[in-house]
Amino acid sequence: MTATQTHCPYCALQCGMTLTPGIPGVRLEPAEFPVNRGGLCAKGFTAADLLDHPDRLLTPLVRKEPGNRESPLREASWEEAYEQIVSAIRHSQEKYGRDSVGAFGGGGLTNEKAYALGKFVRVALRSSAIDYNGRFCMSSAATAANRSLGIDRGLPFPLADVAQARTVLLVGANPADAMPPSMQYLDSGRAEGARHIVVDPRRTNTANGAHLHLQPLPGTDLALANGMLHIAVRSGYIDEDFIKNRTENFAAVKASSNAYWPERVERLTGVPEAQLRETVRLLATEKPSMILTARGAEQHSNGTDTAQAWLNLALALGLVGRPFSGYGTITGQGNGQGGREHGQKADQLPGYRRLDDPAARAHVAAVWGIDPDELPQPGRSAYEMLDRLGTDGGVRVLMVLASNIAVSAPHSNRVIDRLRALDFLVVSDIFASETAELADVVLPTAQWAEEEGTMTNLEGRVIRRKMALPPPPDVKPDLTVLTELAGLLGRGEYFTDDPRAVFEELRRASAGGIADYAGITWERIEDEQGVFWPCPSEDHPGTPRLFEQSFPTASGRARFVRVDHRDPAELPDSAFPYVLTTGRNMQQYQSGNQTRRVRALTVALPEARAEIHPDLARRHGIADGDMVELRSRRGTATLRARLSDGIRPDTVFAPFHWPGANALTNPALDPHSRMPAFKACAIALQKVEGDS
Repeated sequence: MTATQTHCPYCALQCGMTLTPGIPGVRLEPAEFPVNRGGLCAKGFTAADLLDHPDRLLTPLVRKEPGNRESPLREASWEEAYEQIVSAIRHSQEKYGRDSVGAFGGGGLTNEKAYALGKFVRVALRSSAIDYNGRFCMSSAATAANRSLGIDRGLPFPLADVAQARTVLLVGANPADAMPPSMQYLDSGRAEGARHIVVDPRRTNTANGAHLHLQPLPGTDLALANGMLHIAVRSGYIDEDFIKNRTENFAAVKASSNAYWPERVERLTGVPEAQLRETVRLLATEKPSMILTARGAEQHSNGTDTAQAWLNLALALGLVGRPFSGYGTITGQGNGQGGREHGQKADQLPGYRRLDDPAARAHVAAVWGIDPDELPQPGRSAYEMLDRLGTDGGVRVLMVLASNIAVSAPHSNRVIDRLRALDFLVVSDIFASETAELADVVLPTAQWAEEEGTMTNLEGRVIRRKMALPPPPDVKPDLTVLTELAGLLGRGEYFTDDPRAVFEELRRASAGGIADYAGITWERIEDEQGVFWPCPSEDHPGTPRLFEQSFPTASGRARFVRVDHRDPAELPDSAFPYVLTTGRNMQQYQSGNQTRRVRALTVALPEARAEIHPDLARRHGIADGDMVELRSRRGTATLRARLSDGIRPDTVFAPFHWPGANALTNPALDPHSRMPAFKACAIALQKVEGDS
């Protein structure tokens, strides 16, 4: 059988792998690709187990009694499913207006599907109601990078550069669990004497290998960064030449840092002053240095300002734009980078253009063959859209692609209530997720190994996803579904389900934008093992490293932005005296809709576990393995306790791969990015009575 080199369906590393169909099943082997260099994690090695999984959706499903979601789902033809969907769309838009129909996308969609989904909503539905689950992942770091650097590309350098850095500060990042193949670069650096510092309230597997581990109270990372800037200024560590020649607005930020003297920062964060000083010393004197942030720093109601504070520190130390040095943010989802570039965000057009920019509207409308006035204005962000489902002025008919929002959204009980309040819900997925179980119509879609397209990994490297085998007979790719629905809605002339043709159109639509793919072809991707954007023409080499000469801002300079610490949206009190933070386990991915079905992964980690410090457990009579109830102002979750002295005694950790954790989380939104506060909320806990 023919072997096909493609990429892992999970995280933003997009590790290379080779698939060979056979009998029985598909043989999966790691490939020598520049990112993973022959390595895979447990999730990657078992990814092919999903291709012939018995839970696979193989035909459309509709309710036995239309309109009654308490009735069971039954198999249906595509014609029947389409008829119900189109009827619901037309009825809702006639009665409530165009914006009563919308879509919710995902960071796992290929570039082509993300692009087509944004176009479908704005051209076929002529609605403003679209956003996606990446709003819950990367939006705060993206907002900070755009306003300071003029561009949002998670890593502005290849991942391999990390191995050459002498000092690496990881803030709210746990790549040892979240993306294990990336650890080869950190391990290589340490072997050559590099020093790594981890900021995390837990002693994670990443922290275990670090030179320093700083354990701040969740929600205080901004104060921590500002405190380090204070030390850098007072100790003479700032790079005056870099600040003078390549940045602007430093004076305001320097003045504001006066309020963050070390003793105050130690009181706010719980991080000892000595650790603050040692971290700054290493970043400033053991160069090249990098500061890398991830969701632990960003998923807060002040996440944008927190990311900005770390970016300010990197700029003040002169790290950005220099070899093996700089600031970056670690994208999580498989196409978390490309998925936020080409139009499935509420305020965005392809190429990272703004939907409210007249020039951007004119350019994209010309590519699409419509009048710019036909394009809607920006819609509501993800949680704001979900919170209004089924209400006056809200979405009443929703299509969900590549997202399991019943598990992954904050305040999930509220979101489930709103999903139930919809007039009509359509879910496209490969398995019957918790969200699909609430739907009127469920559409089976092609899996990663059954489709063609492109993805953009955490480095900004555009790569090819290749078809290794065809989808099952009655399963359709999302591009086909969107194209056929557009035709039934009378807008089919604007759409195609040929992924290569969609990519060619995406190239034209992105041309001249921030995320410019105009010079990237499928042939170049193949020949060059991926092409880094921006790449404005076919004779352009691509841009593996950004900011070497200038910044893509109006002035050509990076901009410091003053940011100040404020308390988390919800503080502990007598009723809810502890802090909950959420995150990932090594064996699971996202909402777990795929990985919770892989036997090897569930044997290794069969259930969610709440990580609790022994001192806290002792106060509540909890032993390792006991069932505990966690309770917030929004809901409860019951998990098995795992005692660990590696977590702060005032903090509890829960993974979000199972239903439960997000019943507790706080939907308070960052004012800039509209990111919910997943990483800090107040909780109480108790041992479940009768458990032993």
